[in-house]
Amino acid sequence: MEGTSVHRLLALISLLSCSTNQAALTVSPSRSQFFKLDSVSLSCEEDNSSAGWTVRRNTTKRQSECGDGWGEPAGYSCNISSLFIEDSGVYWCEWREGAASSSIQLTVTGGSVILQSPVLPVMEGDDVTLSCHTKTAPSNLPAAFYKDGSLIRTEPAGHMTLHHVTSSDEGLYRCSISAHGQSPSSSISVSAGVAE
Repeated sequence: MEGTSVHRLLALISLLSCSTNQAALTVSPSRSQFFKLDSVSLSCEEDNSSAGWTVRRNTTKRQSECGDGWGEPAGYSCNISSLFIEDSGVYWCEWREGAASSSIQLTVTGGSVILQSPVLPVMEGDDVTLSCHTKTAPSNLPAAFYKDGSLIRTEPAGHMTLHHVTSSDEGLYRCSISAHGQSPSSSISVSAGVAE
């Protein structure tokens, strides 16, 4: 009886530690789209300690952790000095005990236009600014913005703000700049609670 209670207590402690050990994957620079040969740093950040967390990814090639044929591990971070299209995929932090953070979709394009949008879900009621950038030209060129394939509007300086976002603003966004092309699509999610 006493042994069973101890086992139950240990199981409960293990469960609690899994639920409290929750890291967030941060991306620097903070965006979900990158040009080919750009560099990026991915970090697992937790309130108490980031020790024990590893950056993992799932691409069209396979699922693997940082340092396994891609990226350079640096503590709880992973640095990629030159991105390639094959690096597009889902990235997350994984705890050695099995817990995982929310995942982030990163897209690497060989084109000349990217959309800068929030990497993580945004809070309902917040303002969200989307920016359209080219690889070589200034970032204030006129740009057309689309949601789920339909034109929203064209902005003269390449920036569009969505005011007081709600769940109806969720969807796939992209942008285009005349004579430069269009960006890949990125998903925007709106959270009613605390953003993950």
